[in-house]
Amino acid sequence: MSQTPLIAPRSTREWQSADAQHYLHPFTDFKALAAHGSRIITRAEGVYLHDSNGERILDAMSGLWCVNVGYGRKELAEAAYRQMLELPYYNSFFKATHPPAIELAGLLAEITPPQFNRVFYAGSGSEANDTIVRMVRRYWDVNGEPNRTIIISRDNAYHGSTMAAASLGGMKPMHEQGGLPIPGIVHIEQPYWYENGGELSPAEYGIKAAQQLQRKIEELGPRNVGAFIGEPIQGAGGVIIPPDTYWPEIQRICAHYGILLAADEVICGFGRLGHWFGQQHFGFQPDLMTLAKGITSGYQPLGGVMVSDRVADVLIDKGGEFHHGFTYSGHPVACAVAVRNIRILKDEGIVERVRAETGPYLQKRWRELAEHPLVGEARGVGFIGALELVADKAARRFFPNRGDVGLICRDHCFANGLVMRAVRDTMVMAPPLVMERAQIDELIEKAWRCLDLTARDLKN
Repeated sequence: MSQTPLIAPRSTREWQSADAQHYLHPFTDFKALAAHGSRIITRAEGVYLHDSNGERILDAMSGLWCVNVGYGRKELAEAAYRQMLELPYYNSFFKATHPPAIELAGLLAEITPPQFNRVFYAGSGSEANDTIVRMVRRYWDVNGEPNRTIIISRDNAYHGSTMAAASLGGMKPMHEQGGLPIPGIVHIEQPYWYENGGELSPAEYGIKAAQQLQRKIEELGPRNVGAFIGEPIQGAGGVIIPPDTYWPEIQRICAHYGILLAADEVICGFGRLGHWFGQQHFGFQPDLMTLAKGITSGYQPLGGVMVSDRVADVLIDKGGEFHHGFTYSGHPVACAVAVRNIRILKDEGIVERVRAETGPYLQKRWRELAEHPLVGEARGVGFIGALELVADKAARRFFPNRGDVGLICRDHCFANGLVMRAVRDTMVMAPPLVMERAQIDELIEKAWRCLDLTARDLKN
C-alpha cells in the first residue's frame, strides 16, 4: 500500500514561488533570492543531495558543517520516532529530568576530555555561546571577582547569530546590523598566516598572533578579563587553521592570567579533524566547550556547553540558582538522536577512520589543487579544507574586490553538481565523515573543473 506523501508534491517553479512569498532565509539578500529562485532540495542519501529537477549533488559541506554520519541513517530516524512515541517533550525545569538527557550527559562525559563531567543543554551553538557569556560572568561573580566580565574573541570568528553569540564573533557585516558587539566583548587578530604572516614562518607567526591576547589582557587590565573564546579552526571565517605554535601559547597566557579558556567546537567536534574534538588535535585543555551540529549530525537541533570541573564546582558549591535556560534544554527527542548518533560514530569507528585513512587521503588529494593557477594555498585537516583563490600565487596577493571570484567559483560548483562554500575568495569544504575514496576523487575532479571554469571567466 502506497503512503500519502507528508507534503504534497509541486513543480520546482511552484515551490520557488511559495518560498519567495513566505520564507525569509537566513544570511540572505531576500530580494535577490526571490528574483533568482531557491534550489529545492527534496531528499538526500549518504553524501549526495537530490533537487526537485532530478539533479544529484555531491555535498562537500555536510549540510552546514553538520551531517557527520551522512544522510539517510534510518537508525537516527527510528531513535527519534521511538522517543516521540514514549516522551515527545518534557522540560528540565521544575526539578524534573528524563532518561535521554541523563544518558546523553553521561555519554558526553565519557567521550570528551577528562576535565569535563557536566553539560548544560541548549538548542543550538548560538544559544550555547550565549550560555558561555552568562556562565563566565556568573563564575567570576560568585568567585568574588565580579569585575571580570570582559570576554576576548577574534576578528572574523563565527560563534552564532544571537546577540551575544554574534558579538563574540568578529564578523564586521554582522556587527554593522544591530549595534554590535554588546559591551564587554573585544577582539584580537585571527591567526591567519596566509594573509597576515608576512615574512614570518608559520611557527613564528603562531606565537606572534597568540601574544596579541597577552597584550590585550594587559591593555584591559587582567582583573577585568574573564575568558578567551576561539574555534580550534575558524570554520565560517574561511577555514583558518592556526599554526601548531598558536594554541599552546594561548593556553599558557590564559593560565598565566588565570582567565577561563573556551573552545567553540561546534564545527570541529565529533570527528571533523580526526579526533573527537579539535582541542585534541591542537593539544590544549579548555575550561568550557561549545557543542552543536555534529552532536546529532544535524538530524535534530541540539547544542550544549561542556563545563569543566573548575567551573562547575564553583557554580554548584557557591552559585545558588543560575537564572538561565531554555524551553528546549535537553529536549528528549534531540537527546535520543544524539545518543544514537554518537554510538554510530563509536561503533563504526568513523572518527578513527578519518584520522588514519580517509582524512589523510582527502588531504593528499586536496593539496593537489594547489597546482591550479588560481590556488595560492590548499590547506586542511581531517575532513575540512580551504582553497585560497588569488591573483598572484608567489606574492600571496588577493584579487581586488575580495569575494567576487569566490562567488563565480561557487556558482560553477552549483551548476556542476558540487556544494562548496565561498568565504570571500576562499572556497571551503567539510564533507560528511563517511565519504569514501571514490567520492573524494569525485570531489577533487569536480573542484578542479570548477576552478578551470572560474579561470576561463576571469580571462574573458
